[in-house]
Amino acid sequence: MTASKKPVRVRFAPSPTGELHIGGARTAIYNWAFARANDGDFILRIEDTDPERSTEENKQIILRAMRWLGLDWDEGPEVGGDHGPYLQTERFDTYADALERLKERGMVYPCFCTKEQLDEKRATAEATEGGYSGYDRTCRSLSAEEAQARIDAGEPHVWRLKVPLDHGPIEFDDAVYGHMSFPADVMDDMILVRSDGTPTYNFAVVCDDALMNISHVIRGDDHLSNTPRQILIYEALGYDVPVFAHLPMILGSDGRKLSKRRNATSVEQYKEMGYLPDTLINFLALLGWSLDGETTIIDRDTLCREFSLDRVTRKDAILDEEKLDWMNGIYIQNMGAAAWVDEVAPFFIEAGLASAEDIEANREWFEKLYPLVAERSKHLNDAIEKLSFIFDGPNVTLDEKSVKKNLLKEGARADEVLRETRAILADKSIPWQCDPLQDAVRELTEKLDLKAKFVFQPIRVAVTGSQVSPPLFESIELMKREDVLARIDYTISEVFGA
Repeated sequence: MTASKKPVRVRFAPSPTGELHIGGARTAIYNWAFARANDGDFILRIEDTDPERSTEENKQIILRAMRWLGLDWDEGPEVGGDHGPYLQTERFDTYADALERLKERGMVYPCFCTKEQLDEKRATAEATEGGYSGYDRTCRSLSAEEAQARIDAGEPHVWRLKVPLDHGPIEFDDAVYGHMSFPADVMDDMILVRSDGTPTYNFAVVCDDALMNISHVIRGDDHLSNTPRQILIYEALGYDVPVFAHLPMILGSDGRKLSKRRNATSVEQYKEMGYLPDTLINFLALLGWSLDGETTIIDRDTLCREFSLDRVTRKDAILDEEKLDWMNGIYIQNMGAAAWVDEVAPFFIEAGLASAEDIEANREWFEKLYPLVAERSKHLNDAIEKLSFIFDGPNVTLDEKSVKKNLLKEGARADEVLRETRAILADKSIPWQCDPLQDAVRELTEKLDLKAKFVFQPIRVAVTGSQVSPPLFESIELMKREDVLARIDYTISEVFGA
């Protein structure tokens, strides 16, 4: 099979059985980027035929994750399109029509074997030297008259594909793995429609892809074994076979399959951990694909312009969490204050530091927080720990180790430093701005004949509670004068007793 000459139409078809797995997210990213790079269409289709797990709530979880990632779809739920419906539970008429088409072409037959009979056949076959090789085609030899009579009598039955007995090897050119060949004689007559009338996965997905004119099926390599079966169904229906591209598996840093017990595995988890959507798009895109083998920071525009299947590797990808943290830090540094406030606001709200109304009413002030943490954050929610002291008003929680090291150390003269600093900060003739305040306090180093660290570190501890904090005077500028003075007063009283 050669490369498709049809207009590019690709799809992402998740089952709404829970949160969007990052492996599924990468599949969605590759399909989306491939469509954009080829001026094609990206279709979102929901495979919701599992009645117990495919809930409306789970569907909305998938849609929210897609929207958060910024993966806009051209056809699908909420946007519509010419090839709908886009939920499998709304397409049962389509599958019934496809079954009738197969009946007319003589490519299916009813099978009346019960589960007990099939289990017995399997057990008998497995006890022989050759082992079990699939359904033995018992019902394939029934005459049309006998089969119809049993159907008319209401006997339960499934519909099986009548695989041509003289079919040669099933071959296709995978866009990632290259030429693939599977012997047809090991393919049994698979069930297409169950006894309750519902389609099996392979039948439904072929019907959907064919009728939605999907040109390329880009999916995980765990579906590779389904491909020869699906090709048989395409042939039986008389539909063109799309180009297949199977993606390598994503493994954890330990080289094992991702596990919910050991790894964050869903888009929602990474969002809650403070990763940016642009980071995840970039990072997941590089788990199996590369621009040039060197570039690591790739924006959406570049990805959508340069993505191609010929640069997808066959080697399993390793999810390097340290690299992800580094990359997220780069994106935080480069995002700008306005975007940072938009993304970090939910974390401030969840931590109880501010309400949505507070943030909107004081947006300019919140944007000034960004430079304090932009180069010091690997996750958005790092800002909560680093900046929470600013929101405590006149209150300060003193870290015991910081107090011992910086205020009580022999020769520190911290009591004197804090009293002198308080007088400076109380002087309203000095503008309440970073540079004037810092310059005024810096003069204490000469006045008291102290190294800078013996002046600035006691102030840092008294104001922030810790010996480690964002830039000190940039932080003080964003606090109220009376609150800073109250913290210094408290520290002097608490530590030095006066």
